[in-house]
Amino acid sequence: MKGDGIENPAFEPPSPDLSGQRHASRADAEAPAPAPAPSRGVAEAAEEGPCGWGRCTPKALQLCNNPEGYLAAYSLLAIFQGIVVNGLINISISTIEKRYELNSSLTGLISASYDIAFCILSLFVSFFGERGHKPRWLAFSAFMLGLGSLVFSLPHFSSGKYQFGAKREDTCQISGTSSTNFTCSANTKSSLSNYLYVFILGQLLLGVGGTPLYTLGTAFIDDSVPKHKSSLYIGIGYAMSLLGPAIGYVLGGQLLNVYIDIQIPESTQIDQDDPRWLGAWWIAFLACFFAIWFLIIPFSCFPKYLPGTAKIQAEKISETHNDGSEALVETKNIGKSFKDFPVALLILLKNPVLMSLIIASSSEALVATGFATFLPKFIENQFGKTSSFSATLGGLVLVPAAALGQVISGILVSKCKMDCKNIIKFMIGTCSVALLLNTVFLFAKCGNEPFAGVSETYDGTGMLHNLTAPCNANCKCLRSTYYPVCGRDKVQYFSPCYAGCTSSLLTNMKKAYYNCSCIGKLKIENGSEDNLYEAIPGKCPTQCTVLPLFLIFFFFAVVFTFMAVTPTTVAILRCVPDKQRSFALGVQSVFLRLLGTIPGPILFGVAIDNSCTLWDIDECKTKGACWVYDNERMAYLLMGISAACKIITIIFVIMAVLLYKPPQTSPALSQKDSEMVTAIHT
Repeated sequence: MKGDGIENPAFEPPSPDLSGQRHASRADAEAPAPAPAPSRGVAEAAEEGPCGWGRCTPKALQLCNNPEGYLAAYSLLAIFQGIVVNGLINISISTIEKRYELNSSLTGLISASYDIAFCILSLFVSFFGERGHKPRWLAFSAFMLGLGSLVFSLPHFSSGKYQFGAKREDTCQISGTSSTNFTCSANTKSSLSNYLYVFILGQLLLGVGGTPLYTLGTAFIDDSVPKHKSSLYIGIGYAMSLLGPAIGYVLGGQLLNVYIDIQIPESTQIDQDDPRWLGAWWIAFLACFFAIWFLIIPFSCFPKYLPGTAKIQAEKISETHNDGSEALVETKNIGKSFKDFPVALLILLKNPVLMSLIIASSSEALVATGFATFLPKFIENQFGKTSSFSATLGGLVLVPAAALGQVISGILVSKCKMDCKNIIKFMIGTCSVALLLNTVFLFAKCGNEPFAGVSETYDGTGMLHNLTAPCNANCKCLRSTYYPVCGRDKVQYFSPCYAGCTSSLLTNMKKAYYNCSCIGKLKIENGSEDNLYEAIPGKCPTQCTVLPLFLIFFFFAVVFTFMAVTPTTVAILRCVPDKQRSFALGVQSVFLRLLGTIPGPILFGVAIDNSCTLWDIDECKTKGACWVYDNERMAYLLMGISAACKIITIIFVIMAVLLYKPPQTSPALSQKDSEMVTAIHT
């Protein structure tokens, strides 16, 4: 028997009984009965070939015709997929909202379109691709990813030049009318919002392209390397894929400093500090289109199986969960036609070890995607940092920690040559440590800084939870214009207008506000009052000093969380029948999205919104985004969700260990396949 099990380092001499069985099998083969299907190792040996296109097989290409060459191409494609899907799109969403007049619910639909396409196609691609030419499937993946990136950038070229209106004053305009004439009016529908469907199409194409990458692409790695090296190669591939979002955020962030139409109109005065500024979000998508399509070339030249694959497969013994599924798949030859699809799916769904691992990984994915989406917001509000600095800090913690966790676990599983059961036990340990580190939210949190009209009154006037007070009542300020300023009294104000500031001055590239009627008067040494009340843009500096402690603990929590990712994939590949490995990854991908990556950001978003203390309410009384949060409540809610998911993960991983039954396999059968493959090569 063959399978993705423990490598057999030294073949034992065949026992007389097993030798007799082989003679009996040969006698049965001579009888007038249907010939048995050739073993997988034999079939692979016949389909191993050189690297090239047909008869064109340059010698230089044969240097890449090995697992290392394939891993390099796989890693590059995973990096570019991460750049586009998890990096550029996330950082461009707010710009796309403003440019094409879309609300957050519609841009949320854009983000979800990728997962929708992935869920729909994952089962079918992994089912039919298992017996197909996996490198060509990845060439198709590169084609669709490049096409999706191109389609996503097209609205910029067909929507015309960016037009923006006059800038609103943010100071108190008592005698003027510029801030008093904004009334509630019905919004006229713009044709720009129709580009929503183009963005959705682009995301759907990206979803189609991403499906073969993490199902068939990962299974091909497991096909091509010995069992004890599989976890290392998969860990490296997964770790490299995490570089994509980091590169995407850095690249996309830099390009947002370039004006959306490249050249700023001569008659316009606008800079990056202007709220009307939009950056060139589309350039990176266009560049990725060309780069990803270039990767079609290497994937199209790989053979169906890399040289040596058949021998590697013959030297493996099965670790499939012993529930009779492997014998059923082998005898019925399930997976050859579409009519086998329901039966093949049912076999996997009835595998208790597989389903336990899938639910555990989905629970972990819920936490991972939730923090990937909202960690910058948490740092920004909890520790009083700017949004750009918080995003950078979040990326510096999440990406290296996740990559390090996957590489470390891959190395440990590979060096220790763990079998399926020990791999699952290893996951229990990593998840338990991550749960303990999750308590960082209990002690590394900050209280809220004083905020006029939210956490305290306006120097004794006005009421809590009301931004309007006697000192700014005549300013007629807009709640839809959130521009926080910090007064000299160390109190934060919603905007210069709500601080009662009537004038501003730009000195040494720094803006300051003066004549602010809501900011308390300060006494000077001679006892007279200073009549010049001022404020500066931005939130007041936080007095909280636990950010370094939080980052250290959270870094290691992410490391131990992602140390379970590669072992989970390897365990899934081990506990299912050999011919269903790609299909098992497809099933995992569906559950991972339905139970993890799709509801994760939604659940975290609901929890964060539940801690809001000041909402954006415009002139039409429409509730928008949240401006101010209760920091302690936010920390407790996020810790509660994370801890609950960790506990669920540990419970199901323990169930997987208890339910797993190793198969009764004889090494001599593996020796037989090895001899047959050697004969073919000879």
